Amino acid sequence: MNIRFIVQYDGTRYEGWQRQVRTKETIQGKLEQAIAQVTGETVQIQGAGRTDAGVHSRGQTANVRLKKKVDILQFEDRVNRALPADIAILDSRKVPDNFHSRFGARSKLYVYRIRTGSHKDVFHRRFIWQYGEKLDIKAMTKAAMLMEGTHDFRGFTSNKKMKTRTERTVYSITLEESDDLLTLSFTGDGFLTNMVRIMTGTLVEVGEGKRSIQSVENVFITGIRADAGFTAPPEGLTLEKDRKSTR
Repeated sequence: MNIRFIVQYDGTRYEGWQRQVRTKETIQGKLEQAIAQVTGETVQIQGAGRTDAGVHSRGQTANVRLKKKVDILQFEDRVNRALPADIAILDSRKVPDNFHSRFGARSKLYVYRIRTGSHKDVFHRRFIWQYGEKLDIKAMTKAAMLMEGTHDFRGFTSNKKMKTRTERTVYSITLEESDDLLTLSFTGDGFLTNMVRIMTGTLVEVGEGKRSIQSVENVFITGIRADAGFTAPPEGLTLEKDRKSTR
């Protein structure tokens, strides 16, 4: 039985999505532990993507294959009871055996939130970057347009040992500011390790006036990580949802 579900989590205290040998504090690890507790089976969760340490999710698609049939509603309820309070699953449903979350995702939407006002937002501090200064939004928007399209994003990843292709397509990057909260939305067919956070850091440097708009093009030419901006903090980033189509 193949079950697809949506995962939501506050990633503050976790070392990212992917299960690791050195720590039990991963989203995948906690999910597999909870499902094993409920079903009595040793399972492996497949996720549509792999978020970094400290990054959050509102709509991460995942699936699990079970040997025995289960009642979907009872499965979701019992798994949620077994999970920590900062992880939950919803919209569980039976899917064909050949469904795979990672291969089924056609695009992803990531949102990065930056507090540009001087006052701290105490109640949302886990989900925004408390930057605290105004930025040149017009310059950032122009730089973001240069990041859109199909490029080799090798210079925008922290993974120096990438074994897969580093070409990705970014469909759109939008910036919206309201009440001192700057929201950057990134939609693409996929993102490399730390890619969204490095793109955000690069755009912030443009907004600070420390980097020219045209310097973005140079990163694509050289493919050198040091030519891009800094890696923005993880707390501002949320995987909003996976999409089944590119638009």
